[in-house]
Amino acid sequence: MNRREELALSLAEVTERIAKACAAVGRSPEEVDLLAVTKTFPAEDVAILSDLGLADFAENRDQEANRKTAEFAGLRPDAPAKWHMVGSLQRNKAKSVLRWAHRIDTVDSIRLADAIAKAATEPVEVLIQVSVDGDEARGGHPIGDLPRLADHVALSSELLLRGVMTVAPLGMSPQQAFAALYEAVTRLRDDHPDATVISAGMSGDLEDAIAHGSTCVRVGTALLGSRRLASP
Repeated sequence: MNRREELALSLAEVTERIAKACAAVGRSPEEVDLLAVTKTFPAEDVAILSDLGLADFAENRDQEANRKTAEFAGLRPDAPAKWHMVGSLQRNKAKSVLRWAHRIDTVDSIRLADAIAKAATEPVEVLIQVSVDGDEARGGHPIGDLPRLADHVALSSELLLRGVMTVAPLGMSPQQAFAALYEAVTRLRDDHPDATVISAGMSGDLEDAIAHGSTCVRVGTALLGSRRLASP
């Protein structure tokens, strides 16, 4: 089986999982976007996934993403692609990340939001990364303080608040984590109706996330496997 066949099979399997998870809770699969996490995988894989119909791709390292997005543009110059930053972002890297990222999914502080706004040359879409258990060591803004950061982001003309993202913490069940996030987002939308994105769920827990309102699942391993770049 060649790489194109491998990726086509994996994509079909992930798509089926999303469809079944949606059916189980009375949702339409069209409500859930698939974000392909392509970190450590070559631009050739991204090109194949683009050929197979995907248009949203995620990276977590600025240096790798700068190189890969340029390579992808050379391979598929006319292909639609939206690149997401899903890794921890240092404030001094904001300008560099904005060279390739269409959306930054990991805004977790007022200082980072301000750094992105300062570096932006046009309005940029952002998600607030939420720490459901309040452990900021792993990244994420404490869930109880979400409204304050959301209000700050919304006041910036350079930032477009699209919603939130989270990773289920190790010490909490995915069901608990995603339920808590959904409750917080429901309240948040009273003041920020455009914050419609809930980016939650990965290869191992996307079903639980979809059951609790996720609108975007971030899938790497189940889609691309364990293969890695020879020289990351």
